[in-house]
Amino acid sequence: MSRFNKSSLLALETTAARSAAYLDACDFGGQYCRLDPGFYQACGDVLIKIFAMVDADKAFPDLLEHSAAAREIADSIQIGRRIELSRLGYYPQLAVLLDRVTA
Repeated sequence: MSRFNKSSLLALETTAARSAAYLDACDFGGQYCRLDPGFYQACGDVLIKIFAMVDADKAFPDLLEHSAAAREIADSIQIGRRIELSRLGYYPQLAVLLDRVTA
């Protein structure tokens, strides 16, 4: 979080909030918005990229409190990080093999 200044974090939060709002609207039936699968996927991708760059719990606590989509993505990223650390720490040979296979 420290590599971003306050205005950059505010811009990221605004983008994340708008993306999360669209995802939440679609996930809850989308009665008042036009459902667009491509835009839905793009909003999810944006949230993933933003939350991968910052600690969402520290940077955007209000967003996580109010958006189910934001919480789910933040939780998924945290789980992925834990798995990656476990894989590297406890199974180094598996990590090397998986890196070769995915390259």
